[in-house]
Order: sequence, then C-alpha cells, then structure tokens
Amino acid sequence: MCVRVAVPVPGLDLLTYAVPAGTPTPHVGARVVVPLGARSVTGIVVEHIADAMLPDGKDLKPLRTVLDPEPFIPSDVVELARWTAEYYAAGPGEAITAVLPPKTRGERADAHKTARVVSATAAASEPDLRVTTRQREALDLLRAAPQGLASADLARRGVSSDVVTRLVRAGLASVRQERVDRDPFDTSVLEATPVESGRTLTIEQDAALTRMLALFRTGTFKAALLHGVTGSGKTEVYLRLSRAVRDAGRRVLMLVPEIALTPQVAALFRQTFHERVAIQHSALSDGERHDQWQRIRRGEVDVVVGTRSAIFTPLRDVGLIIVDEEHDNSYKQEESPRYNGRDVALVRARRAGALAVLGSATPSMESYFNAMSGKYDRIVLERRILDRPLPNVTVVDMREEYAAEGPDVILSRALRDGIAARVDRKEQAIVLLNRRGYATAIFCRQCSGTIDCPNCSVSLVVHGQGASRRARCHYCNYTARIPAACPTCKAPYLEQMGFGTERVEAQVKEQCPGARVARLDRDSVRRKGALAALLARFRAGEIDVLVGTQMIAKGHDFPRVTLVGVVSADVGLGMADFRASERTFQLLTQVAGRAGRGETAGEAIVQTIYPTHYSIQLACRQDYSAFFERELHFRRAMRYPPVVSLINAVVRARTYTTAMDDAATIVARLREMDPGLTDYRVLGPAPAPLGKLRGEYRAQFLIKGTNRRRMREALQSIVNARPELARRTMIDVDPLSVL
Repeated sequence: MCVRVAVPVPGLDLLTYAVPAGTPTPHVGARVVVPLGARSVTGIVVEHIADAMLPDGKDLKPLRTVLDPEPFIPSDVVELARWTAEYYAAGPGEAITAVLPPKTRGERADAHKTARVVSATAAASEPDLRVTTRQREALDLLRAAPQGLASADLARRGVSSDVVTRLVRAGLASVRQERVDRDPFDTSVLEATPVESGRTLTIEQDAALTRMLALFRTGTFKAALLHGVTGSGKTEVYLRLSRAVRDAGRRVLMLVPEIALTPQVAALFRQTFHERVAIQHSALSDGERHDQWQRIRRGEVDVVVGTRSAIFTPLRDVGLIIVDEEHDNSYKQEESPRYNGRDVALVRARRAGALAVLGSATPSMESYFNAMSGKYDRIVLERRILDRPLPNVTVVDMREEYAAEGPDVILSRALRDGIAARVDRKEQAIVLLNRRGYATAIFCRQCSGTIDCPNCSVSLVVHGQGASRRARCHYCNYTARIPAACPTCKAPYLEQMGFGTERVEAQVKEQCPGARVARLDRDSVRRKGALAALLARFRAGEIDVLVGTQMIAKGHDFPRVTLVGVVSADVGLGMADFRASERTFQLLTQVAGRAGRGETAGEAIVQTIYPTHYSIQLACRQDYSAFFERELHFRRAMRYPPVVSLINAVVRARTYTTAMDDAATIVARLREMDPGLTDYRVLGPAPAPLGKLRGEYRAQFLIKGTNRRRMREALQSIVNARPELARRTMIDVDPLSVL
C-alpha cells in the first residue's frame, strides 16, 4: 500500500510514499514524517493508493514515521483544503498544512501545557496527625478540594513548595501532572460586555430569524445574504439562530474579518454558550491557538469564533456558518494560498449540508449580485434597533477649507467644532483616516526628489515625532533615519507632505487640549493584548476621541459615540483599482454607522475634495441599492467582476526586462490556447502599479472570462512547464485588489 502526502513546500504537488511492511496504513488526515531530499518533513496523508495503480518499476521511498494512529485532521477538512489549493492555484501542501495549528507541525508535536496538582491522600484524614501549623493549614485547603489544587494556587494562598514537599514525603499529599488548557479569553472584555438576556426582537429581526430557521431546517445547503443597515441588530439574530442550531444538535462557525472584533463577538457568544465556545486567530499565542484547536478537535466546543483561517478548524457536524461583514477585504489572504474565507465558507457549508449566512450593511458586489439573481436568499433589516435614526451626514468640500485656512489644514472647521462639542458634553467621537504614519512622504524643495524605499517603488513614510522620527516602508519594513539633507542634490531643504493617523492624533490633541485622545492602528497595538485593552478603555468611556484606520470602522458597538469624522474620505479613489469606488462606499457607510447607536442621535462629517463623486454621495445617503446599480453599470461596461471572472497574475524578476519578457511569453501562449476568445481575454502585460517590491521588478497581466476553470488551468499549464518561472509567478484567482 502507498499513500499520497501533502508536504509544506510551496508549489509542490502531492508526493507518493510506500508504507513499510508491518506498519499499519495511516488514515487520511494523519501526520507522517517523510523524506524529502536530504531532510525530513511532516506532511498530511490525503489519499491511499494500491500498489497495482503505480507504474511498473516505480521505486518509492518509505514513510519514516506515522505520528497519529487516528486522523489528526478530519477528512472533510482535508478535502476542503484540497479544493482550496486547486481553486486558488496553490500547492496542496501549502493549503493542507496551513490548517494545522502551531506546535503540531513537527515530529515532537505534544504541545500541551501541564501543571502540578496537589491532592490530600487518605492518610491525611487520620486523626491526631503530627504536623506543623502551616502543614495543617495546607491539608485543610487540600481536604476541601477533592480534585486537588494546582501548586500555583497553593502558593497564592501562602502554601510554599517546601510545605508541599514535606507533606508528600510524609505520605499525606500526592502530586500529579495535569494538562491545562491555556485560556485566551480576555476577562476584561467578558466582564465589560453587558448581559442582555430576554431582549425582544424587532418585527424585522423576528422575520429574518424565522426565515433563516426555515432554511436551516431543510437539512440541505442554503445561502442567505443578511443585508442589514448598521445598528439593525444582526448580531442578536446570529445569536438566536446559533442557539437554535445548537439545540438541533449541530455546531456553528462564526467568522469575523478583524482580530479586533473577536473579543467582543466571542464575549457575546460566551454569554449564551458558556465554555462551549472557542476562538481562533493569529494574535493568540502559539500555545493558546494549539489548545483551542485541540478543544475543537476533541468535540468540547459548539461554537467557534475566529478570523478567516477558522474556516479550516476541525469542527464536526457544522450546521451553520456565519460570515459577518462578508464584504471585508480581510477575508482574502494575500499570500499563497490566496483564498477568500467567505467563499471557502460557502463551499464548506455546501459540503456539510449547512446554512451559510453572509451578513453586511454594505454587501460585496458579488454577494449582492448573487442575491439579486436568486442564487442566495436576500433577507433585509432596513431599520435600526428602537427605530434609532441613521446618523446625519455632512459633506465638507476641503477645497473651500484650503481656500479659507491654507493648504495645510487637516481638520475642517466643522469637524473641529464637532469634536469640541462632544468633549464638552461628555460624549465620544471617532476620527477615521485610512492611512498610517505621521507624513506620507519627504521631498526636497530644491530638486523635487523624494526619499524612496531602496527595495520598493514607493516613498518612505514618516513615523514618530521629534527625536524618534523614522522613515519606513509599509511594504518591506525597510527603516532609515530621516537625513538632514537631500540624498540626491545635498540641499538642506527637506519637507514633509501628506499626513497619516499619527498626525491627525497630534492635531486633535492640539486643537482640543482637554480631550483624552488615543490612536488605533497597526502601529499602536503591536503588543499582545494592546488592542483589546484599548477598545475596552474606549468602551468604558476612558477615551474621548479615538483616531484610527479602518480597524475602527466595522462591527464595533460604542453607544457613547455620537460623532464620526472622516478625514480624506477620497484617499482610495485615486488608486488604479476597479474596486476603488466600492471600497470607498463601504468604508464610509460602515464608519458613519458607528455613530448614534445609543440614545443620542449621531452625526458624521465627511471631508473630501471630490464631494460630488457617486460613491461618496450615495454612502452619505446610505443608499446601497442606488450604488449597486451605478457600480454594476461600470462593471458591465468594463467587463469586471461580478459580470465576469478575473485572475490577476504578476511575474517577478531581478530586472525589469526579464519580468516583462517572461510575462509577455506567458501572455502569448495564453492567446495561442484560446485564439477565438471563447473562454477568456488577456490584458497586458504591463508594469504592475507597484512596479518594484522587496527588490524585485513586477510585470502584470489580467485574464477575464466566464470560464474560470479554463482560465486557471491554461495559466497553470504554462507556468508549471517552467518550474523556475512558476516560483516567480503569483496567481491570484478572484482578486480583491489588482495593485
């Protein structure tokens, strides 16, 4: 008997190994150690092959070690990973080994944490024991805890390790090692989350729940788009639906787009499902992720809350998969395998005969297109809870602000006054700018040159102020001191232009000196636990104004927030990406929806130099239907998704000429394979918008068509014929960005 094994090597196909005589054939999903060249690697068995199916004379290397007597990964998850690898043009090993948690990918995979547990023995119950006062106090504690106490608990109660040692020597206590699951749940978030039992559903919520329960009870795969305005109570519907699914004996996967949302959502689910909830995301420590994954695998969990990778957790008998904020770009992985967690969730639900619910106030064009064509059920929540009004939106034309106050103004007069008024009234405000750093570029007034990254074709971004200022590349993380003179012409006339969240934070502090201001972006929450702590402080009212990137724009519920300000609302409209208008509409609608979720009405102030652009105008009116029709007209005219399928391919090379020549070769072969343009069309090649990245030049071409499988297979057949070129070619199926 032979087995096919997926190994964690990019682009490598499944490998076949012989099962040594006397070794039981490992199950599909088991981990095995196999030889690969001069080294050994841990892979996953994905298929059994009879010897008769092998070519004559095939000399196979044998497995070295079988790590698991039973499947380590359930077979349905293995098959889901194989589908992901095929659909997204990745190596099967990249997809299948990616589902493993940390600390389970090597030959020594026992990553369980243990603790010393001390128990009283039967001898400790004898009368007239000759022990010291401290030993007697320790025995009293142990006798009151039949299951024993961890030595750390005893130490906290004043019982030293020396006292325990003497009790063990006297035969009055025993010590054992016991596995302890590391708990990743943030107790501060759990305690701060209000308990809301017995809440009465609105008429819309009740109708939505009834309809989705009917879909679930068919016992077959169904997909529903829950299109609810911000603040309409989608989360409460998720909770009620999940409880019904659990009561029916099945389990729930709840996906959220950002790690920042996980603590809040997990806390709500723990109120309902208590210890039967697990979380999965990359911000957990390796040990926490390992323990949570093992709890899921052992069947100790009914609900899993996590980010995109949670779709591969070994949860059995899944009956419901919820993808909250389904439109969000964070569901798309930017490295191989470049899967979209939302779309993989639909595939898993189909294979499990489960209900998939995609929720959003601003659905993706693809999901809304599918709903309007009848592929998904469309369920609508048009009103906010308690009929609270949507925020009043004011659009500020920044051209008028520049004329009145000069070209360096960051906060408009309306936004400054609005923030000051909220601080005076003890309310809260959010200020959004989807750009990190203090200044976006450094330029020379004499030669007009900029200080660029030596590895990427972008300007360096200034971070920090004063002596701590540094120039950093947001792509390769190259960092340098800010020079005193221009590197090109040596003139001492360097200036900073543009601004990011650090500069906005400084401006708010300067213009509202009494305000308590904090910043939420990737730079400010790098330390473990910093994100949850900052959000908890804001929720508790310890911060007046929160400045941040898109991390603050979605999913959060802050009842005290009555003002949202958007700085440079058009920051994404100038990008060479067909989704620029869609992303702008979604971001503005989502962040405006953070205001007015409590008893006080909300307001949003949107600053832009393009006040008449349809994405900004329609976002301010919260008119999704009108936006969809306008955007779909553009997509039809230009033949972009959801009207057609799209593959983005980028060829990397050390020189510009090599990148362009190799891309041109691939494009020529693609056109030869479909001369009648029946399956697809190819655009390009051309230099990629980001022409150089991490020291390599990049050439790009796009494939558009209605036969996605044919498009993908044609491209793969060409690049796979040249392994060296395949390693330098990035294939992105269904891209969310073409930059």
